[in-house]
Amino acid sequence: MVALAGSLIDPRRRVSSNIEAVADASYVALHRSGELRRRVERALELLGPEECRVCPRRCKVNRLADDRRGACRTGRRATVASYGPHFGEEYPLRGKRGSGTIFFGWCNMRCVFCQNWEISQAPSGPEVGPEELARIMLRLQAMGCHNINLVTPSHVVPQILEALEIAAASGLRIPLVYNTSSYDSLEALKLLEGVVDIYMPDIKWAREEAARRFSRVKGYPEVAREAIREMHRQVGDLVLDEEGIAVRGLLIRHLVMPDGVAGTEECLRFVAEEISLASYVNIMDQYRPAHLAREHPPLDRPTSTREWREAVATAFRLGLRRLDGVTEGIPPLRMRV
Repeated sequence: MVALAGSLIDPRRRVSSNIEAVADASYVALHRSGELRRRVERALELLGPEECRVCPRRCKVNRLADDRRGACRTGRRATVASYGPHFGEEYPLRGKRGSGTIFFGWCNMRCVFCQNWEISQAPSGPEVGPEELARIMLRLQAMGCHNINLVTPSHVVPQILEALEIAAASGLRIPLVYNTSSYDSLEALKLLEGVVDIYMPDIKWAREEAARRFSRVKGYPEVAREAIREMHRQVGDLVLDEEGIAVRGLLIRHLVMPDGVAGTEECLRFVAEEISLASYVNIMDQYRPAHLAREHPPLDRPTSTREWREAVATAFRLGLRRLDGVTEGIPPLRMRV
């Protein structure tokens, strides 16, 4: 993973690609038709001038003028903390060559348990212009990554589209993964239709009280549900190629939390009843106290194996069968007791 300590990318330098022949990603056709340019123009209007409408917070700031007083503390340009091939994602994303992750700095949420809080809630990495961000995308493709994985993108959708237009003109063609906490505005998501190939939302909370207490956001349950409905409308259920690599669709994550505080059954019921029984779901087991979590019980302890196994059993009971890394009826003991 490359950590950026400054503006290190020369947009004029050409990068040779060693990727295998692949079908063009969705955004390539939009670029050729000129629609991608129109999307960029509409997206930039979300940044100001009277308020920022990029995410549901709708902060009263003008990011077009580089105002950084909003919740995401991001002005006109995106911050990139690091980038590189990542092999810790689900197999349909990482495959054998890795998922080309771009970790954006800052976030529109304030999770007290964030394992990446040094990136999401503190200064990290340089600001990059669209040419530099495009260069990163092209470099990841040249490394052979299966996709471009945009991590924490909700507050920088306009900047991503700006860079994508440049990258597409220079030969970018691998799928885009939108890796999000699901606190996304419908207005921004609609601009991504036909642009994003794979949506990867993390449905965190089923209950308003928990979202406010532990992530410091208002309206999260309904915002996230509307966002995930829109994502599924755009790309449908996850489609894999003959090697098991994702080419299009929805991959949903849910992190099991101590004492059921996330509302796991409600989250999974929403997926089963309002999205699709064919949804590909990763019921994640890796929760551990990080950042400020030890000051916020019950988040002051790891999730137990029993809690995770109960979550998997709930998913099967609700009719969900495409669970990442799980064989039906035999959830592996992959956590501490």
